Amino acid sequence: MLSIQGLASHAAQAETHDADPYTTGDFGGVGLMQTPTARMNSEGHLTIGYSDTDDYRRTSITLQLFDWMETTARYTDFRYSYYSDDLEFSGDQTLKDKGLDVKFRLYKESKWLPEVAVGFRDLGGTGLFAGEYFVASKALETEQLGTFDFHLGLGFGYLGRRDNSYNPFCEITDEFCRRPRRGTPGGGDVEWDKMFKGPAATFGGVEWQTPLTGLRLKAEYDPNDYQRESLPNPIDPENPREIIVDSYWNFGAEYEWNDLLNLKLGYQRGNTLTFGFSLRYNMATAYQVKTEAPLRDAKVSTTPSFNELDIQRLSQDLLNETGFKVKHVALAENSVGQERVTFYTEQTRYRDREEAVQKAARILSNELPESVDRYEIAELKDGLGIVQYNINAPYYKSAARATRFYREEADAITLSNVRPVGVARGSTTGQTSPTGNISSAPKFGYAFTPTLSQAFGGAEDFYIYQLAVMADGFYHFNPNLRASGTIGVNIVNNYDEFNFLVDDLENPLPRVRTRIREYADNQSLWLQNLQLVYTDQASNNWYYALYGGYLERMFGGVGGEALYRPLNSRWAFGIDLNYVKQRDPESSFALEDYDVVTGHASLYWRPTWLDRSLLKIQAGRFLAGDEGVQLDFSHQFDSGVRAGAYAAFTNVSREEYGEGGFTKGFYLSIPFDLFFVRNTLQRGTIGWQPITRDGGQMLNRSINLYETTEARGFKAGQN
Repeated sequence: MLSIQGLASHAAQAETHDADPYTTGDFGGVGLMQTPTARMNSEGHLTIGYSDTDDYRRTSITLQLFDWMETTARYTDFRYSYYSDDLEFSGDQTLKDKGLDVKFRLYKESKWLPEVAVGFRDLGGTGLFAGEYFVASKALETEQLGTFDFHLGLGFGYLGRRDNSYNPFCEITDEFCRRPRRGTPGGGDVEWDKMFKGPAATFGGVEWQTPLTGLRLKAEYDPNDYQRESLPNPIDPENPREIIVDSYWNFGAEYEWNDLLNLKLGYQRGNTLTFGFSLRYNMATAYQVKTEAPLRDAKVSTTPSFNELDIQRLSQDLLNETGFKVKHVALAENSVGQERVTFYTEQTRYRDREEAVQKAARILSNELPESVDRYEIAELKDGLGIVQYNINAPYYKSAARATRFYREEADAITLSNVRPVGVARGSTTGQTSPTGNISSAPKFGYAFTPTLSQAFGGAEDFYIYQLAVMADGFYHFNPNLRASGTIGVNIVNNYDEFNFLVDDLENPLPRVRTRIREYADNQSLWLQNLQLVYTDQASNNWYYALYGGYLERMFGGVGGEALYRPLNSRWAFGIDLNYVKQRDPESSFALEDYDVVTGHASLYWRPTWLDRSLLKIQAGRFLAGDEGVQLDFSHQFDSGVRAGAYAAFTNVSREEYGEGGFTKGFYLSIPFDLFFVRNTLQRGTIGWQPITRDGGQMLNRSINLYETTEARGFKAGQN
């Protein structure tokens, strides 16, 4: 399922960067035409590609997740085959095959040795194009003729059908000499028992980056003989399509029209003219110029004492320039007369907390009396103490005003847990009490958000969608207790074409998600959710939430979540437990008979060897009553864009689950400040779940304590 939460009206203005040098092949992924190469683009590089080779039309998305790992998701349209043999179900739609490719770099090119990679094509798909390969690439640069990039590889499976080489894995065991032919019914499983088995073929070629700017010429030796191409459900059964090969060599040209668009033209198999294009963009270097107030110049404060400070003006400056909304301020003094000021705030705009704190520290050093020795910015959210930024005032001022050499402003800032209001800490002579409320959270608020929900690759129609407007509102009874809700208004949708498991058909699992057509099509105005939420802390590191109401579009009930998250730690642990009933798709308030207890124990881990990455493991019971584990891995680029993938493995059999084998999907989370000249905390999520089935489905809770406490996350060099 592809869903976009929110649309921006302004395009991002990216900084100018050198374009990544490598182009993609027909299958997506860096390559020549039919064959891959060992090359990798830079981290965050995204390519959306289209290729037409007569029999196949391929649309692909390639993301360089790391500089050593490339991922590709692809749809292949079989031009001469129907989607299924039941035309009443799928109509005259042509067959669409889903595929996922992964490539890993094993060795980076050096002066004498080539770049080496191993790759897996059509991993976890239907297996129609499944294959594995090793490939090496070596470049030769010339002063007059441009650059020649040579590639040589050994392929298996789809890339080994020409059988012109020896499979070296046969030396391990004879089992590698034979590749099982039968694929997994319905696809979806990773077929480990086939990998690197059976016939092998040598492939290779050269790409010439010509002296003419933007023009590349390609030639490759194709390892596929096309004689065992699987072309099911032919449109013309009397004359089924055959792919004829007149030459094993393919030739192509690719022209870089600009930094975003490449155009492709080729001649393959000695008889077929091919064409395509690709859109290229680096998501890691995406950047929007901001019109925010710059860091203030350092100066000596002229405020003689705290009592003479204009707190209202200072609080407004902090909000305007740093996004910190001040709730109240507390002043304390220790036994030797040192003063400490604590600002209890909520961050409203800045994703980059370091930038916000640097700006705030400069404002405080300029405005607070020189007698104050410590500034504290305590960040709160939903009544929870998230993190406290502590500024050593004398150290910071000496660095900012350049009165001492070899001092950095950032070294004056440390992290700690939030100091509770009214509790003395350390060697203070009195209570840390608030000097007065500056502002309070708004008791009521609302927003309107366009929402586009989409599904690709369905049997009934390749593209199913719903465009709606969501009206969100909230009311705070106090900082910890609030009511929130969302109303949806349909604009246009075609979910009435989603026919899988229509109402009179049996399903071995409870219909928890495959009823999406009923919910999307039966109501033009609906209550998405309406709930009462209470959040609080048991200690500095323990957070909990209690909630009840209509929790999501399909389920209502009650539940709770607890999270243990130490400050600045690479790991956290949480648990949620929910009792829910299925909502009536024809009424916003009625509930049906089906109920289930669902919940998961969750482990969150940021590995030291994968910077800015998060592994989430959740074990428990899913909505259909099946039990198992969901794995979720995501990586955040420097721009703030996050790319992730998830898969759920439960005790549901393949026969019970149906096509696809298990629930899986991919997503991109894009910060909206890439589109605006002002900072914002809002994000939009683009997700793709190739098959909607009932196994491995989780409750879509709007409350997530790990996201709420995001600012407590690991930051290198902080304590």
